[in-house]
Amino acid sequence: MNPTIRPAIRPEEVKYDCRFFRGHIPCQPNKDFGVMCNACSHYAPKSFRILIIKLGAIGDVIRTTPLLERLRKVYPNSYISWLTLSPDILPKNQIERIYRYDETSLYILQNQAFELAINLDKDEEACILLSRVQAKTKYGFSWQDGHIIAADAAAEHKLLTGLFDNLSKANTKNYLEEIFEICHLDFQKEEYVLEVRPDLDALWKGKLQDLAKGKKIIGLNTGCGVRWQTRLWKPQNWIALIENIQAQGHFPLLLGGKDEEAQNQIYAQSTGATYLGCFSLPEFMAISNQCDLIVSAVTMMMHIAIGLKKPLLLFNNIFNPYEFELYGRGQIIEPTSGCDCYYGNRCKREKSCMDDIAVETVVAALQKWI
Repeated sequence: MNPTIRPAIRPEEVKYDCRFFRGHIPCQPNKDFGVMCNACSHYAPKSFRILIIKLGAIGDVIRTTPLLERLRKVYPNSYISWLTLSPDILPKNQIERIYRYDETSLYILQNQAFELAINLDKDEEACILLSRVQAKTKYGFSWQDGHIIAADAAAEHKLLTGLFDNLSKANTKNYLEEIFEICHLDFQKEEYVLEVRPDLDALWKGKLQDLAKGKKIIGLNTGCGVRWQTRLWKPQNWIALIENIQAQGHFPLLLGGKDEEAQNQIYAQSTGATYLGCFSLPEFMAISNQCDLIVSAVTMMMHIAIGLKKPLLLFNNIFNPYEFELYGRGQIIEPTSGCDCYYGNRCKREKSCMDDIAVETVVAALQKWI
């Protein structure tokens, strides 16, 4: 009989609390270096577990990423998990575990324990989850007696401005100041964290350099989605702006998603401006990254432009302008007559306030920021 061979490591020696521990497959240090827990210099305990719940639209998820840098400073040994409907947009190298919102993820998260859980969404499912998750400290929005509540006093301001238009209109804090305040932090101009795939970036850099031939590339995001059509600028204004950009010797690049495709094709045909088509989100970000300046309404493109650190001319009419943090890299352009449709998806006027944004105003701003 062969003598019993003692394994090189025993179950009690496994570092189950290590941030590299993956549960059912080898950890990365084992894959890379062959080391095991009883003789490993890479051991890093999950000493402070943080859960971020931000389901939301892609743009809302992007504009929440500035929290990551600050949370790392305040909790240097933190292990961050994030639950979202948009996992592909999150920076993989900044978050230990990204969960796509589904039944499996909810089951897993409700059977874990966290030192800190943060919910920045007001949706019922997000609030109910925060109320049920095990955490020593909870920030943001929770659920009690069948309705949303502030998890603690720090979230009361954001809760109330969401419930009452008159408080929302009077608010002078931008979104980042508000969510940092909810997390008991002060916003110090931490930037968005947005990753562009290097291969796609290189691919589109080459293609657009060939097309633009040394001209400045002006990205024009011509739509605003389907929810708030009150934000739309008239087609004749876009055409006039495109022609002016061309006359200045710049290269207008039409941008947008499926909702804007038909209109962008019309603009391209009538002006000769370049429209490359509809793309996946990673490719859309890589294309946008080649722009020297971007013009957009308040939509996902706004957050991508900010995340890419591009100068941005932002059309705004129905939102509180204090909400937006442009990091000193752009300008908000609003109707001269104001707007009567606060957070509205139907215009109250016979003539849209967006008609009051003159092409000449946009051209002057473009010349300043290009």
